[in-house]
Amino acid sequence: MIKLSNIDKYVDSKFQRVFILKGIDLEIEQGEFVTLMGPSGAGKSTLLNIIGLLDDDYVGDYEFEGEMVNKMKEKQRHALHKKEFGNIFQAYHLIDELTVYENIETPLLYRSVSSSERKSIVAELLDRFNMVAKKDLFPAQLSGGQQQLVGIARAIAGKPRVLLADEPTGNLHSNQAKQIMEVFAELNREGTTIIQATHAEENAAYGNRLLEIVDGKIEEDKILIK
Repeated sequence: MIKLSNIDKYVDSKFQRVFILKGIDLEIEQGEFVTLMGPSGAGKSTLLNIIGLLDDDYVGDYEFEGEMVNKMKEKQRHALHKKEFGNIFQAYHLIDELTVYENIETPLLYRSVSSSERKSIVAELLDRFNMVAKKDLFPAQLSGGQQQLVGIARAIAGKPRVLLADEPTGNLHSNQAKQIMEVFAELNREGTTIIQATHAEENAAYGNRLLEIVDGKIEEDKILIK
């Protein structure tokens, strides 16, 4: 499904080239649940952004379902991103001017989902995450944990084939974190490919594959036995 070949990501300063990712070769099959682990600054978020088509400033080849992403025009990449990917960000990235309901509904509008179906999907997600009473509030009126829950609901609303999650439970208390990981496990059982970056070993245990990222390189790639 996803194939990265010799991916480099770097920044040039006056005196040297600093690599954020170096020589990344990676294949991910549809339906896998992959965890990226490693120290802060290792390149996990950058790798997620490249896979999720949010960063095209890299060297190397990226194939998605046999299509060369790095050869696509911006409009094609944008359409592919909207159709196939859902993103959960560390910094939420909610739209301040929209209510909780409207934030969750946004990806469904992109996918031209009918009004009645949108209402049904958003209502189910609000109920699942115990946010019904907050549906008319704006992000600034929510706690950090509540904003993260809205971001997760928005990311899965459109049933993306690939869900990318950057520290998805970092702002949640333990019960909320367990709830989110159980949702991820359920989505994965239904066929969603999940790639998460996390520091939490208990989150990694929900996946079936673990990549250790150190200094922009994949140091270890192992299958997790459950």
